[in-house]
Parts: sequence; C-alpha cells; structure tokens
Amino acid sequence: MISFFSAIIVLIVGYLIYGKFVERVFGIDDSLKTPAIEMQDGVDYVPMNWKKIFLIQFLNIAGLGPIFGAIQGALFGPAAFLWIVFGTIFAGGVHDFLSGYLSLKNKGVSASELVGIYLGEGARKVMVVFSVVLLVLVGVVFVTGPAGLLNTLTSINTQVWVVVIFAYYILATVLPVDKVIGKIYPIFGAALILMAIGIAGGLIFKGYHIPELTLQNYYPDGAKSIFPYLFITIACGAISGFHATQSPLMARCVEHEREIRPVFYGSMVAEGIIALIWAAAAMAFYHGEPQLQAVFGATPAVGVNQMSVTLLGHVGAALAVLGVVACPITSGDTAFRSARLTIADSFNIKQEKLSSRFMIAIPLFAVGIALTFIDFQIIWRYFSWANQTFQIIWRYFSWANQTLAMIMLWTGSMFLLKNNKNYMITVAPAIFMTAVTFSYIMQADEGFKLPGTVGNIIGVVAAVLFAVAFFIKANKVKKAGHNKVA
Repeated sequence: MISFFSAIIVLIVGYLIYGKFVERVFGIDDSLKTPAIEMQDGVDYVPMNWKKIFLIQFLNIAGLGPIFGAIQGALFGPAAFLWIVFGTIFAGGVHDFLSGYLSLKNKGVSASELVGIYLGEGARKVMVVFSVVLLVLVGVVFVTGPAGLLNTLTSINTQVWVVVIFAYYILATVLPVDKVIGKIYPIFGAALILMAIGIAGGLIFKGYHIPELTLQNYYPDGAKSIFPYLFITIACGAISGFHATQSPLMARCVEHEREIRPVFYGSMVAEGIIALIWAAAAMAFYHGEPQLQAVFGATPAVGVNQMSVTLLGHVGAALAVLGVVACPITSGDTAFRSARLTIADSFNIKQEKLSSRFMIAIPLFAVGIALTFIDFQIIWRYFSWANQTFQIIWRYFSWANQTLAMIMLWTGSMFLLKNNKNYMITVAPAIFMTAVTFSYIMQADEGFKLPGTVGNIIGVVAAVLFAVAFFIKANKVKKAGHNKVA
C-alpha cells in the first residue's frame, strides 16, 4: 500500500511543481481578454467560474476512460502505477495544458485548426476528418452500450433508450453550453470523484492488500508485453488525444489565463488519481491478474459493479450505475458537440444562430442514428462491450487516442519552437508516444501483426525520424531568427 499512497502524493506534487513549470514555459498573461470575454456569444463562448469548468472538463475527459482503461491495465500488474503517475505528469498533463492553452490563445478553435496553424494545411485536413469520424464513432458507441445496459436494468426496449439518449444528445449539442452541460456535468463530475474516494476508502478500511511496485510483467501467460501494450491500454488516466478534442469546449469558457493550469493540467491529474485508484482496486479486489482476467470474461462493467457493491453497499450499486451508464453518455454528448464545433471551425460557420447549429448537427446525428441500425452482428463485431472483442476495441480506440495525443504534442512543440520557448517539455513525450503508437499498430492483432521485436524496432525508427525532422526544423528556425537579428 506504500506504493499506492506514494503514487498519489507524487501526482499531487507533480501538479504543484511540474505543472507550475509548464505554465511558466508557455507563459500566461492575465491582462489579456480570453475568448470567453472577448467573443462571448451566449452559446459556446460563455464565461463560467473555473471550479465549475474544472468539473466539466474533468468529466469531459474522464467518463469511463480512467475506470475501464485502468482496470484493463491492472492485468499488467503494479507497473501500471508508474505509467499512470509519470504519464500523467510528463505527458498527459502537458498535453492537456497545451491543448487548452493553444485553443484559448487562438480564439477557442478546435484541435484540428490548431494542428493546421502549427503543422500546416495538409495536416489540418487530415485531422478534421480523423477527429470528426472518431468523435461520431465515440458518440454512437456511447449510445448503444448504455442503451443495452438500461434495457437490462429496466426491461424497457433498447431502441426506446436509444431514442431517449439521442434526444438528450441533440439538446446537449445545440443548446448553450451553460444550459445543459454547465448544469449537469459538475454534478456528475463530483459524483465520479466521490465514487473513486469511496472505492479507495473501502480498500483501506476493509483491509485489502494493494500490491507494491514492481517492474515485472504480470499479464497472464505473458501474452502482452508492457511496451507498447500497457501504454495503449491505459490511455485516459495517463495521456489521451481525445482530451484535445474536448479542451476547446472549456477554453471558450475560461475567464482568466491563470485558470488554464488548474482547469486543464489539474483535471488531468485528477483523472490520473481516479485511474490509480481503480487500477489498485482491480489488483487488490481480485487477488491477482489471472483471477482478474477470468472475472472480466464478460466486460469491465462487471468488475465495476462487483467492486462498487462489495465495497460501498447500496450506495456503491447506485454509483456503479452512474459509472457504466451516465459516464459514457456524458462522453457521447460532448463528442457530438465537439464534432459540431470542429466542422464549424473548419468551414468558418458561425454558431450564434440555432439554425446554423442544426445545419451541422442534423447530418451528424443522421449518420449516428444510421450506425445504430447496422446489423447487430456488425455492431457486436466492431463495438462490442464483451469478452476479447471488448478488449481489442478498447485498445483500438486507445491507439487512436494516443495517435491524436502524439500529433498534439508535436503541434505544441512547433508552437514552443516558433516562440523561442523550451520545447523539450513537449518533444520528449512526443518522441515517446510516436514510438508507442507505431510499435503498437505494427504488432497488434488489430494492426499489422508483425513480431513484437520487429514492431518495436519500426516504432523506435519512426520516433527517431520524427525527432530528426523536428530538430532539423528547429535548426532552420533558429538560423532564420539569427539572420533577422543580424
């Protein structure tokens, strides 16, 4: 249990010290008006108290991510603690800070527009398509899954729940951000935090043994190596590119630049703590990785329910429902809202008028609704929440998350380079995530299925090539700067 408490302390200290260092590197200026003040429109640009924004951002980026991902990552053993802690401090926190910071500094634009500003028009176009497709798929997954669970709990037809959830999605997507999201999200965000605190308290006071730190790979039969699989399996809770699609939502609501660190870096640290708790709970509750794998023969939702009910009783049962139903729904609605804003930014469509919002939202929801009516076997194959299929799909989306994160880290690196700031705080994690994402897709079952050694070599080579290309660019920028001075 010493490792567990030490990890939490390191996360908090990391926020206080390294988070402050990152803030100084990027630089803040409270004398400047933020987009929330300068561009206030009562729809997407709405000033809100930073504490409320923190809870909204936390729920936006969290949802089920730091719960399911951490539980899956627990199969690797206590080594997962190291990735959660250091991934959060040096990669995820930096990524989320720069996503919010750059958006705020560029009138609250979406992640794809930021990529275009700093990496070029070609990269922007790719990012727009990639982001919108991913966001719509996330939204659809988080309709069908909760609808099926609600059908089990209430016996009301799944399609009825699909209609209800989509109706809510539409409202959350087109109404002003403070009318639905601003009122509901802080409550659910606080509940998610209380749920994790309760789980941690249950483990401690009921005498569960949380294993101590070791670098040994405990994955059953050694079927998956720590590198790169652990770094893909635990995405939310360490670093996730999905956060970059969500940060602009709140960057349009921040009133002062000094609030960037607590809102964006702070919410990532909070998510890291949540992931740490659930990873520890999974290891302690099921007394070992083989047993953990056996219990999750269905889905991590089973484990969430069992742990919540056993550790917290009836309150835990209610919180489990929150975790496996409400959290994914709150991820789905902001996914569609982010997709609307991404398209609006890309085509410069003003969103003050309700008709303009529906002009984008209706086609998005038409596609989303159509996807829910695809043959059940296809839905099961691609978006199933069960058995090995769930684990593969979870890792696939995690890979997409990490790929987005890698792109955003390189985007932040170009910003720091062009502004003569310490770009190594983003280049270092960018190089690492480049190696992770390329290595993974080369060897994974859902990728090219190459031998692990070959996949890792390709990943390292790709990371070196990206790094060399960046440093060549850096050298050119520095020479151009010296020439201007001369």
